[in-house]
Amino acid sequence: MSDQRRSRICLGLSTCLLVAACNVGPKYHAPTAEAPPAYKELTPNDYKVTDGWKVAQPKDGALRGKWWEIFNDPQLNALEEKVNVSNQSVAAATASFFASRALVKEARSQLFPTLGTTPAITAQRPSATVTGGKPASSTSTAAKTFAEYTLPFDATWEPDFFGRIRNTIKSAEYGAQASAADLEIIRLTVQTDLAVDYFELRGQDALKQLLDSTVTAYQESLDFAKSQYETGIGTDEAVGEAQTQLEATKALDTALGIQRAQFEHAIAMLTGQPASTFSIPIEPLLSSPPAIPIGVPSQLLERRPDIAAEERLVAQANAQIGIARAAYYPTVTLSAAAGLESTSIASWFTWPSRFFSVGPSAAETIFDAGLRRATMEQFRAQYDETVANYRQTVLTAFQQVEDNLASLRILSVEIGHQDAAVKSAENTLTIAQDRYKLGLDPYLNVLTAQTALLSNQVTAVNLRIQQMTASGGLIEALGGGWNASQLPTPSQLLSKIP
Repeated sequence: MSDQRRSRICLGLSTCLLVAACNVGPKYHAPTAEAPPAYKELTPNDYKVTDGWKVAQPKDGALRGKWWEIFNDPQLNALEEKVNVSNQSVAAATASFFASRALVKEARSQLFPTLGTTPAITAQRPSATVTGGKPASSTSTAAKTFAEYTLPFDATWEPDFFGRIRNTIKSAEYGAQASAADLEIIRLTVQTDLAVDYFELRGQDALKQLLDSTVTAYQESLDFAKSQYETGIGTDEAVGEAQTQLEATKALDTALGIQRAQFEHAIAMLTGQPASTFSIPIEPLLSSPPAIPIGVPSQLLERRPDIAAEERLVAQANAQIGIARAAYYPTVTLSAAAGLESTSIASWFTWPSRFFSVGPSAAETIFDAGLRRATMEQFRAQYDETVANYRQTVLTAFQQVEDNLASLRILSVEIGHQDAAVKSAENTLTIAQDRYKLGLDPYLNVLTAQTALLSNQVTAVNLRIQQMTASGGLIEALGGGWNASQLPTPSQLLSKIP
């Protein structure tokens, strides 16, 4: 049989082997998770404006990337824009994602042959005892020093007959997609933390405005009590009570500065700025909760980056089973070496100096004391663990949405009652002041009415702060403006980093 014929036969067999190459890993199916037909806390009545809160109609568009613009607050918009640029948690998660992309490229490189070269120039003098026992002074070539010039090229390639490399690539791709979802989790968390801190800060400004006006009103009451005492109508007891009320309220007014400063410092950190050089002008909370597009529960599975991350980890665990199963099959390696070798530099790059070798090799484990079986059991158990984690994340997501819907629904009703309580307290104070001025009641009645009014006003402001922060919490629970379709594809993972 001629060499040409042998070459054709070998080429045909190799082609058949490559065509017949199979993936012994299990086919991936996304895990199932039960989604309720509707949200429990969302009824048709909630689509109506009720006490300053409503949800978007089903026909309204979904949240988009810059979800914070729904609050229509230019200061908040400007702060949120700095998160992607300067927040260090986002920067760290971005670097982690880029590292996972590099792992995909590393895994894919295993599909291709490895080519290397080790050129060398070596001077040698064989030992006389090895070359026949001739003395060192012998003029035989065995005792002479000579140089050897080599320029070899080595190539090795492991055909992926049983899918080990392909599953390794898939595992890396799924891991990179999970890392991309993790990046979105960090980004969304930082964005919502910033919004919540911003609303808390504006709430402190609203409380400051309330207490400033209260201090002014209490000062006027003290002045009136003094004038009553100086004219002999009032008592020094009334003056003392008014003075105590005023100073205690001033103390509360001053204490608000602590929390405001802390929220301001937190916002500086989230936007990647030193707290020492960052400040936000005082402006009371005036925003009301916007109409937030909720969508149907089944959409939540595509809108939450944490759910997407867990699902990609399930796919990665499935690919790991395929890698472990491929260990039961032999590993075939094709290797070749060729180059130039000579003892004379003059003839180094001539045709007679060529050499080559080529041939396949196979390796198969015959006995491993149950190692491969134990490895399979390990990866199957890890797969089951990721499925359980995925379903737990889905359940947590629905819980968080329901929690925030319940908070907004109940707070809207509570705020209505609290506003009515404030109006009633204002009327009570007006009556108490009039009766005190007429000398019918002691100043203690005015003091009691003032305390009740301030307490109810503070509660009303705090409820509105809770309402705004619950709106931010609901947006976070819905996944912000993200969607699973934004996960990078395998081809995008291999593209150049911008």
